[in-house]
Amino acid sequence: MNRELLMLVDAISREKNVDREVVFGAVELALASASKKFHGAEVDMRVSIDRENGNYETFRRWLVVPDSAGLQNPDAEELLSDAQDRIPDIEEGDYIEETVESVPIGRIGAQAAKQVILQKIRDAEREQLLNDFLSRGDKVFVGTVKRADKGDLIVESGRVEGRLKRSEMIPKENLRTGDRVRAFIGEVDTTVRGPQIMLSRSSPAFMIELFRQEVPEIEQGLLEIKSCARDAGSRAKIAVLSHDKRVDPIGTCVGVRGSRVTAVTNELAGERVDIVLWSEDPAQFVIGALAPANVSSIVVDEERHAMDVVVDEENLAIAIGRGGQNVRLASELTGWRINIMTAEESQAKQAEEVDHIRVLFTEKLDVDAEVADILIAEGFTSLEEVAYVPLQEMLEIEAFDEDTVNELRTRAKDALLTMEIAKEEKLEEVSQDLRDLDGLSAEMIAQLADGGIHTRDDLADLAVDELVEMTGVDEAQAKALIMKAREHWFDV
Repeated sequence: MNRELLMLVDAISREKNVDREVVFGAVELALASASKKFHGAEVDMRVSIDRENGNYETFRRWLVVPDSAGLQNPDAEELLSDAQDRIPDIEEGDYIEETVESVPIGRIGAQAAKQVILQKIRDAEREQLLNDFLSRGDKVFVGTVKRADKGDLIVESGRVEGRLKRSEMIPKENLRTGDRVRAFIGEVDTTVRGPQIMLSRSSPAFMIELFRQEVPEIEQGLLEIKSCARDAGSRAKIAVLSHDKRVDPIGTCVGVRGSRVTAVTNELAGERVDIVLWSEDPAQFVIGALAPANVSSIVVDEERHAMDVVVDEENLAIAIGRGGQNVRLASELTGWRINIMTAEESQAKQAEEVDHIRVLFTEKLDVDAEVADILIAEGFTSLEEVAYVPLQEMLEIEAFDEDTVNELRTRAKDALLTMEIAKEEKLEEVSQDLRDLDGLSAEMIAQLADGGIHTRDDLADLAVDELVEMTGVDEAQAKALIMKAREHWFDV
């Protein structure tokens, strides 16, 4: 039987073009599985085959676990303290093995053993095919729709299969069995039994790759696509940059008579594409991203990473877009939070901000409205600026003499110190579990405390819009923080 085992391994290795070691591993697993059934399903078994003569040994083994964890499976685990009584230098995670009687191959039946072995061989073949495919470095999967599976599509390219989930398809796109299809290669999940390559036709990365294929200048490094935002099947925006002054980035991507952008649009079920010139200047980038709307003025808030964009009445609907699509895509493309408003709304907001600063200065600096208005007119917007801008800059204000300037700076520093002490006292009211939550800065924790949020559960109970209003973060970040705060609710 041992000679027959070696002959079987050699035959399968040649027939399937698989390394002998892979076949030996499959046979060992088959024998170990049979031994578990013979000795008890909960035990852990290992089989070792001599590659020269075909003899094999069977070992029952126990995993060494820490004493604090306890025994979850006494038939296959051993506490570290007990294990060290037998083997002093053994460590957690090691195995204790004991030789047991081997199960003859005939007992499990040749057919059963063959099925287990062949399954392992098929797994090895599939892994080899997948590795060969991925080694080519392709980012776009080109194949044929083979079948539908629970709403997803299985796409075949040669002998490799990919899964195109319904959520990654272009809405209203009707793909049928036998259709040729292209999709972006996303993650590769080697743990699943079926197709391991996850595909997407709705991701921004797919559009970037399509333009890369249609526009040779991108591959040559003359052009670069900096970012992309999509409403799959409806509208998209891409930001392009030229690394060669002789190359027009927008015209090059559009192509002669629109040939290049049309090819991409046709592949994406008629999805309209706006090509935007990328700029290092965030304001200029946002203005371009909001096209075709014309922007009247723009105010950048670096601290909140947001911009107030003012447009006239004629451009308001265009800037916002149907269902807010244009401004949302522009925001995703640029990475800035964009607030569209009319000139009247902008003036009202600025007046409100001025009133807020005036109240801050009159209360904290103990000055009248006239002094506060002089500071505002000179561009001061915070106590920090009054306290710490270079002294010479404040002395240049004609309405103030040196004594007044020094007094204002002293009062500003005293007010900041008082506010910091009050802030620290409020932070002491915040529970440690909220302070330790990933993603929360000290400033945000203080803002939450001001809003009466002192524990992790308090934060978890908030609605997204409440957290946005309280801290000024965007909706995506607010949602992520709330979900993070709720994680302990679902811990088992």
